[in-house]
Amino acid sequence: MFNKFRQIWPLALSATLGFLLATVLFVPRVYSSNQNVYRVLREKINVLQQIISYVNHFYFDSVDMDKVMDGAFHGLMEELDPHSNYIPAKEQENINELFKGKFQGIGIEFDILEGFITVISPVPDSPSDIVGLMPGDKIIAINGEDAYKITKDQVFKKLRGRKGTKVVVTISRIGTSKPFDVTIIRDNIPIYSVGAATMLDDKTGYIFLRRFSATTEKEVAAALDTLLAKGMERLLFDLRGNSGGFLEQAAAISDQFITTADTLVYTRGKIKESNQVFIGSSKKGYNNFSLIIMINRGSASAAEIVSGAVQDLDRGLVVGETSFGKGLVQRQLPLDSGAAVRVTIARYYTPSGRLIQRPYDDGNDLAYYRELYEKDREAKIDSLKELRPKYQTKSGRTVYGGGGITPDIYIPFKSTINSETGKVLRNPKRPIFNFASEYASTHQNEFSSFSDFRDTWTVSSSLFDSFITHLEKDSIDVIQDSIRVNAGFIHNRIKSELAGSLWGKDEGANIRLLLDNQVIEALKHFNEADAFIESLN
Repeated sequence: MFNKFRQIWPLALSATLGFLLATVLFVPRVYSSNQNVYRVLREKINVLQQIISYVNHFYFDSVDMDKVMDGAFHGLMEELDPHSNYIPAKEQENINELFKGKFQGIGIEFDILEGFITVISPVPDSPSDIVGLMPGDKIIAINGEDAYKITKDQVFKKLRGRKGTKVVVTISRIGTSKPFDVTIIRDNIPIYSVGAATMLDDKTGYIFLRRFSATTEKEVAAALDTLLAKGMERLLFDLRGNSGGFLEQAAAISDQFITTADTLVYTRGKIKESNQVFIGSSKKGYNNFSLIIMINRGSASAAEIVSGAVQDLDRGLVVGETSFGKGLVQRQLPLDSGAAVRVTIARYYTPSGRLIQRPYDDGNDLAYYRELYEKDREAKIDSLKELRPKYQTKSGRTVYGGGGITPDIYIPFKSTINSETGKVLRNPKRPIFNFASEYASTHQNEFSSFSDFRDTWTVSSSLFDSFITHLEKDSIDVIQDSIRVNAGFIHNRIKSELAGSLWGKDEGANIRLLLDNQVIEALKHFNEADAFIESLN
C-alpha cells in the first residue's frame, strides 16, 4: 500500500505544480508586478510537499489521492470568493449539459452547505419543482441512506437516472418540525431558456425566462415577435429564480428592450481582456411597449444585468424583491485533466456605475448563502439603504448599489396553502395532473378556445368532489377539511393542468399566474411603467 502511495504522490505534486505554474503563465503581469508572489509560491509548494510526505509516511490507512487533491483545489478556489471554484472533470460534463445538452434527473440547483445537499433552486417544471421542493430545503437522506457530507459527484450519481425511475429524498425544511420523505420520479430536465410566453389579457404579454444560455436571445426574440403579433402593448418580463448564465446573452436581452446607444453593462478586471463594454444598438430591440421586470432573491448575475440596465436607463419598472447580489464575472479555464477552474476575472457594473455584488467574507460561503434565506432580509436591506452608495438613473432617479438590484416597487411573495395541500402537490403520483388529464381526454370537445376557457370555465363543486374521490381511490390520505380550505388554489391548479393538457405549457402557466400574488400586484403598476415609454417617445 505504501509503495503504491509513494508512486502516486509525486504525480499529484507534479499536477499541483503544473496547476500553479499554469496560473503563473496565465497572469504574467500580476507576477511581474509583485515579485513577492514567487517567494510565497515557493514556500507554499515546499509546505505542500512536506504535508504529502508526512501523509505518505505516517497516515494509518490508504488514501484516495484523487479525492484529497480535489479537496485541496476546491479549498484554494473557495478562498478567493463565493463564485470562483474548481470543477472536477465529471462535474464539468454536467455543467456543459445544463447549458448545451440534455440530461435526466430530478432537476435542482444545489450546493453542499453544512455538509448537506441544500436546494438553491428547483429547476422550473422539473420533477423537483412539481413535488414542491423549495430553496433552502436540505436533503438529509437519499433512498434511506444518510446524505451528510456527501460529495457533489455522489449527488449526481444518486439523483440522476433514467426517466421514469424514482428516488426517495428526505427533506429537512425550515419551519417544519420533522423531516419528511418525498418520492420523485426522474424525468427530462428542461434546458430551454423561455419557460412560458403568453398573453395575460388582450394587451399584456408575459415571458418567464429560466436562465441565460446559448439560445436565450433567439428564444426571447421569437417570444416577443409572437406576443407582439397578438397585440401586446405591455410586457411583464419574469426573472424570478433566474440564477444567470452567459454575460453576452444578458447584454443581448437588455438590447431587446434598449434602443438607444447607451452602455448596457461594463466589466472591470485586472487584465485588459477582462474589461468589456456592451453598448445598445438602435437597429434592434423594441421601445413601443411598456415594461415591468419581476425579480426576487433568486434572481442573480445575468438576471441582475438585465434588470439593472432597464432600471438605470429608465426603460421600465423593476418590481418584486431585492435580487441575489452577484456582480462578479467568471471565466472558465480548462485543465489538462478534463477538469476546469472558474476564476473571477472582473466585476460588472450597471449603466449608472453600480456594483451589484453583495459583501462576502473570503471562504465563508455558508454565511453568504444563509443571509439570502433570512426571513427579515428585505427589512434589513431597507434599514441600511441610506448607508449604501447612491447613483442616478438616466432621468435622475436615485438607485442603490452594494448588494443586488433593489426593486422600484417591493412586492413580497405570499403563499396561503396549508400542509395538507402541500402534501397533494408533492405527491409523486401527481394526482392533480392525472385527474385533469383524465378529464381532458373525456371532455375535450366541450372547449372551443383557450380564451373562453380562461375567462368563463370554472371548477364546479361536483368536479372538486370528484377530485377528492380521486385522492381516496389513489390511496392518498389527506384531511379533507384542510384541503377544502384551499379549494380556490386547487381549483386553479386543476384548471391549469387541464389547460396544459388541452393547449400546452404556456396556457397552463397562464392559468397559474391568475393566483400569483406578485403578478397580480405587478399588473397594478403599469401606469408607472407607461410613464417611461412616454418619456422615450
